[in-house]
Order: sequence, then C-alpha cells, then structure tokens
Amino acid sequence: MATDRPRTLGELRESGHRLESVKEEMRRNLVRKLRAGEPLFPDILGYEETVVPQIQNAILSRHDMLFLGLRGQAKTRMLRQLVHLLDDAAPIVEGSEINDHPYHPISAFARQLVAERGDETPVAWIGREHRYNEKLATPDVTIADLIGEVDMIKHAEGRYLSSEATMHYGLIPRTNRGIFCINELPDLAPKIQVGLFNVLEERDVQIRGYPIRMELDLCLVFSANPEDYTNRGRIVTPLKDRIGSVVRTHYPLTREIGMAVNDANAELDRPEGGPEVVVPLYIKEAVEEVARLARTSPHVNQQSGVSVRMSIANLENVVSNAERRALVTGEDAIVPRIGDLASALASSRGKLELTMAEEDGHEDKLIQRIIDEAVKNVFALHFDAREFRPIVQYFESGQTVETGDMLDSRAVLDRVAKAPGLRKRAEEAAPELAPEARSPTARLAAAAGVAEFILEGLHVHNKLNKATKQGGTSYRR
Repeated sequence: MATDRPRTLGELRESGHRLESVKEEMRRNLVRKLRAGEPLFPDILGYEETVVPQIQNAILSRHDMLFLGLRGQAKTRMLRQLVHLLDDAAPIVEGSEINDHPYHPISAFARQLVAERGDETPVAWIGREHRYNEKLATPDVTIADLIGEVDMIKHAEGRYLSSEATMHYGLIPRTNRGIFCINELPDLAPKIQVGLFNVLEERDVQIRGYPIRMELDLCLVFSANPEDYTNRGRIVTPLKDRIGSVVRTHYPLTREIGMAVNDANAELDRPEGGPEVVVPLYIKEAVEEVARLARTSPHVNQQSGVSVRMSIANLENVVSNAERRALVTGEDAIVPRIGDLASALASSRGKLELTMAEEDGHEDKLIQRIIDEAVKNVFALHFDAREFRPIVQYFESGQTVETGDMLDSRAVLDRVAKAPGLRKRAEEAAPELAPEARSPTARLAAAAGVAEFILEGLHVHNKLNKATKQGGTSYRR
C-alpha cells in the first residue's frame, strides 16, 4: 500500500475522494477499459463476440449477474477476474469488520467511532483482492454462513441480545463494498435462496429477526448450470427475477478456438534444457475433435456437458505418453504420434456422463469410438484416402506393417518404408503438419508420426485392418 494515502477522515476529505457505490466503481473502470481498448478477460478465448458483450452491458447497467452454462465454460474464472474492475485500493474505517466507508459508516462500531473522533477517525486502505469473496453452494450452507449469527460469547460478556454488538457477521456483510460470488447457485437450499431476496432488492440484512438494517453496497454474482443439468436443485423463481442479467456461456464455437484454449491452458512445458516438445497440428486437431464429437454424441448426456477440461487433460496425457517414449528410447524430442491418443482414455474417463446404464468397459469403448471418428475427420482435412491406393495395394498382397508407441522414430520409418511411397509422403507432409520441428531428431519424429497418421487414417476409412496388442499395432488388409 502507498504510504502517501490519507490516513484520517479529514485527510480523505481534503484529498477530494468521493463516495461511489461498488457498481459505479466497476462501471467507471469498465468505461476506461473500453475507451482504451483493453480486454476485459485477456486470458479467456472465444467469448469476445458472444459472452463478453453481455457482461459489459450488465456492468454498464449496474446489474447483479448470473453466469449460466455447462461445466468447464470458464464461469468461475471470469467471475474472479471481475475484481480487476475494482480500484487498486479503497478506504475503510480502520478496524471495521465490514469495510465501512468513512463517509457513510453502516456498522455500529464505525458509526460510533466517526461520531467520537470526527475528522480524526483513522482510515485504512484495502486492496481489490480483499474485496472479493466467494462461496460454493452446498446443501449444508446456512444463513449464518452468508448473513450472520448471534455470537453467544459476546452476549455472555454482557451485551444485549438485541444489540448489534452481539452479532457475528457472515460472508456477505464482510464483503460490503466488494463483489460476492455464489458458485453453483441451484445447489443452495431454497430457504437460503429466499434469504438472499433482501440482499438483492433492498441491500440490507436481518440477523435472527432483529431490526438491524445495514445498507450493504455489493455487486452480487452467481454461477449455475442450466436448471435441468441435475436433479439436485433449482433456482427459485423470485430470486431469478431479482438478478439483473443472466449471461449464457458456451463451449468453443470452432475447432480453432478450442485448440487455442487447449494450448493456453495445457501444462506442456518441460524443464529448460530438456527434450524439445513439438505437438503436430493434426494431434491438436484430433484432441479437440474428440471433445466436439462427444458434445454431439447421442450416447453422452448433453445436459451434463463435456468440459473443456477434458480436452486440456487429454492433450497433456498425449504429450506425456510421447515424453515417456522419448525417455525410454533416448530420443531428445517429444513429438506425439497418433497412437498416443490411446492415453486419452485415462483423462477422459469420468468426464463423460453416459445416457445409458454404465457397464464395465462401456465408457472406454465409447471413448475409443469417438477417438476413431475424430481421427477420421482430421485425416480428411489433410489427405485424400484415394491418393494412397498404391499403399493399399501393397497391403492387399498380404503384407503387414507393425508400429508401437514405444518404438523410436527411426524404427517406425524403417518399418513403413516397405510400403511404396509411404515414407516419402510422410516426410513431405511433416514440415506442414509439424512446422515447429527444428532439430533433426524432431523432424525425424514428426515424419514417423505422419506415417503412423496415414496408416491410422486408412484404417478408419476402412482401407486397412488394424490389430492392437500389448506394446504394438499391426496394419494389414
């Protein structure tokens, strides 16, 4: 905190500081950002033309907000970033539990202190990070957690029950002059949701029925899945009526945006000086295509959704499987191949809610089918299966090519070289599909990956048969 800020109420008045509500403060800072061309959520991709304008309108309208969307749509991340619309620091009456503004104290403690000391009332400053609180809604959340409760210890010390001095404030009063978030609002018990009516409409609270009116200054924000997401609960209608704006979120609208989200969020960095990491374009496309196909599959419960977290975790697992191979084979480049997509089974399990009764292994079979369909779609983006007719004829003569996820790149290329033109075509396509491959080892691994991609693409287009066994895969006609 800066040391030259006013330290008393008198100094604060002399500085020209003016009182404004938290929503006015957010509005003022948003206006400044819009005029300066600054992004509201710099690390959120794909919402620039859809979700962000809704949020900006709500803030300009001074509304409380509900972010409504399926899991894995960055609702909580955006809510937490709203704190950047608050000023760097805000003045409070020193010692106040509920961030009383020195010009307009609302607690008994602050009112009494200002009355006694006037312009000598001590002022403290709190940063924006202390003006944001959130609570995950669960069925056991109580009014005492959110609003407050009578503190019987304070009562035992001699204070009257009807006195505000006996009150222990909950999270909402303690977030006065800030942003308070409730995540998963439908999970909050209906009677607790009813308890929020006054906070939303009248901006005051009552504790244990005592006539204590506290004019809170808050921006209330909520997150929720659509009402039919689960049977756990719903938002009561009068509460929805009091929320100014409902902002609908969505999954990435295009494959390219989804890939950008995965790149931005997946932990793919390896220690400096370690193996070079190169993720070919078709691997990124296939990982994202798996999620996109799952979001349209009739076998997946679409009311539950397929989180972006699945794509991120799948990409991380695919790269890690390639890293494991590099460590075993001694290669100094980590370049995922199409066979590494099998490692996405582990990171996809549990992230899909099936529409039918789940039997042992059924989830894995569904994920594998989706992976095969994703490879088929991505293969069609880069190749025409008809151009590989000579290769298919080679297999029709009874020949077999074996690959494996623990084979080094040179071994893979040596094996596919038997098929006429396969290695040459793979080496031609590798620079386009893995342009980041710089070192000779990375370029070799990229070519091996493309060769395997071609074989798998011919398989999913029913040109080749595939047999998978522990440690290896064989392609034949």
